[in-house]
Amino acid sequence: MRSPRPRLIAGLLLVPLLTGCFASSDGGRAAGPDGPGDGGRLRVALAFPPAENYSPYGMDAYDLSRLGVVEGLTRLDANGTAVPALATSWSAEPDGTGWLFTLREATFQDGTEVTAQAVATALTRAAAADPAPSAISGVELSAEAVGDRQVRVGTAEPDPVLPLRLTNPSLAVFAPAAYGEDGTVNPVGTATGPFELTTITGDTAATLDRFEDHWGGRAQASGIDATYISDGTARANALRTGEADIAEAVPVAQIAALEEGTAHEVDTARNTSLFLNTAAGAFEDAGLRAAAREAIDPTAVAEGVYEGYAQPAQGIFGPALSWAEGKRIAPPDRAGATDPTGRSITIATYSDRPELPEAAQVVQQQLERAGFTVRLEVRTYARLESDLLAGAFDAAVLARNVMLDTGDPVTVLASGYACEGSFNLSALCDAHVDALIDEARAQPEPGARQDAALRAEAAVLATDAEIPLVHLKVVTGIAAGVTGVALDPYEREIVGLGTRR
Repeated sequence: MRSPRPRLIAGLLLVPLLTGCFASSDGGRAAGPDGPGDGGRLRVALAFPPAENYSPYGMDAYDLSRLGVVEGLTRLDANGTAVPALATSWSAEPDGTGWLFTLREATFQDGTEVTAQAVATALTRAAAADPAPSAISGVELSAEAVGDRQVRVGTAEPDPVLPLRLTNPSLAVFAPAAYGEDGTVNPVGTATGPFELTTITGDTAATLDRFEDHWGGRAQASGIDATYISDGTARANALRTGEADIAEAVPVAQIAALEEGTAHEVDTARNTSLFLNTAAGAFEDAGLRAAAREAIDPTAVAEGVYEGYAQPAQGIFGPALSWAEGKRIAPPDRAGATDPTGRSITIATYSDRPELPEAAQVVQQQLERAGFTVRLEVRTYARLESDLLAGAFDAAVLARNVMLDTGDPVTVLASGYACEGSFNLSALCDAHVDALIDEARAQPEPGARQDAALRAEAAVLATDAEIPLVHLKVVTGIAAGVTGVALDPYEREIVGLGTRR
């Protein structure tokens, strides 16, 4: 195993991932808070209600990130590079098992100072969470203060992409007062971002005020009133009627009805796929998985459901990831199909993204024509997640941004397809797949790491545990006069310092 060079400084760990640019709604990157005067409060309609009381160790962390509440040591830019956030610089130790991060002067929203010990405590608590945040799945993470302004973050094995992992919102830093003895984290007034969470109304709404002492300056908006609207039509209607300034994930069917100039699209690394439960039920049989794969026509999903805002899937890593272009490897040695006639299966999906039930219906029809008997189970994601991860269904149609966790392709492979992966929707456990993922993990050089990830991708697809359907664009609805909204290909940011109306 090769170790990284002794002094990899921030900015040298460059992993170019996405075509296009990470822009704000007014054509440029969201500006700092130097514009004239203050903007008013922003009304933001989000698609996915918090499922875990805003715990930072699950998917709720992304709501906190999109609303500008949380920050980590690093953040991800549009090219997939780890850039400074609470840390100003970092360097790797000679053996690659530790990185030293230098902190900027910053203040928590409760008025206490961001210290090396506070950061070390936050990362230690995240590493001890059960289940572990997906960004550090399979990584033995440790953290310790080195003096007042530096933190050493260690791993059991050399980890060349640790600064990328630390961009994940689940590894955000909170004040010591946030951490309860029972393992819970209270994000109200304890984070470091430009907006402070002040009031939580169950899973329906939240109120945020501008954090006046943010290290980057004062945000241009005075605060945020966030509402969670799972129904996509209702979310688009909130924008149309002036009840929302920003609407996340506008459904394809609603785009034409929006006022001209208010729909803003961005290519993403988000895929819609059919995940097959390989551990129990009908799809434990590789031959039935092959039958499902042969029955599926992704073009019908792309054209009939997404109406030009998607393209038929090429694999796990789609064409928006420029490094994968022209390098894809055909899956080897796939199993032959078994006759599925009369086999009953249940496919689950969620309604928060309205295209998914439609996509699931298309998949249902295609599988039924092949001989399967198919039942659909549609819920909101908050009501689906626990059963989904517990393997309660034969299959599931889900949309997932595969670069969401870290911007590193190997991390998504480890969390989603390795035997011990924390978000292994297909319950896949294949020795060959695990060996290729481990081989990819060991590559410190970005190009070699990406090539190894594509070899592992081919092995995953050869199992038919996942049948990719389409690669997606995401559309954000932004009212006229609202500027500085982040159009983020990684779907981690919406509101920032420069967002205003």
